[in-house]
Amino acid sequence: MLDNVRIVLVNTSDCRNIGSAARAMKTMGLKNLILVDPIEMPNGQAQALSAGASDVLGNAKVVATLKEAIEDCGLVVGTSARSRTLPWPMLEPRSCGKKMVEEGNQYPVALVFGRESSGLTNDELQLCHYHVAIPANPEYSSLNLAMAVQTLSYEIRMNFLEAQDAKFAKPETATATDVVDEDGEAKYQLVEETERFYDHFESAMQKTGFIQPKHPGIIMTKVRRLFNRARPDGKELKMLRGILASIDKAAAKANKD
Repeated sequence: MLDNVRIVLVNTSDCRNIGSAARAMKTMGLKNLILVDPIEMPNGQAQALSAGASDVLGNAKVVATLKEAIEDCGLVVGTSARSRTLPWPMLEPRSCGKKMVEEGNQYPVALVFGRESSGLTNDELQLCHYHVAIPANPEYSSLNLAMAVQTLSYEIRMNFLEAQDAKFAKPETATATDVVDEDGEAKYQLVEETERFYDHFESAMQKTGFIQPKHPGIIMTKVRRLFNRARPDGKELKMLRGILASIDKAAAKANKD
């Protein structure tokens, strides 16, 4: 299951932090590191700070955008150190670890960390199903990147070990039934499919005039928040796409008439 967990670092400015993050990952049994548009690529300094986790560092995948890093994931959790204008479903570190383990048995899951100075942008956070914040001392909450990776990776490992113990103690309860449907298939769609739904939703709403292309406002942000919170399963998402397709047909007919 741990092989399905990926740690995503976005636009990291100091390669030494990448090396330290790789070390933090390996101590918790995680090995899939993805670097999104790093400002400084890993070098000898990063290798030195990885302290034996050079395999994690050497196998790190580099991509241009966060979308590319998470498109085949079924669950994406973004780290956020501050409240945002538009609230998003939040997880505590412990419940984040539990959710990653439960859903990581079904498909790839991602834990996303932002820039050292400013974290993730609002647009990047909107690509995540949940946000997680580490409840550090409010009078001194200065966690560096590697510390944050270590803290949340620890929660994943503790939940993984707990699940392993439960599996051997009670084999009949080993399957995480809340993330599979009655046919035994993964309930939730991967990010790539969900993004297609959002594109289709925006396009259909433009055809009805509900969204003005030149003045979209924050409607799609609110829509993302709504559906990320609801997390429709695969069958529900297909139904929603069917509804949007019927809107497309009605709008096309109205335009002809």
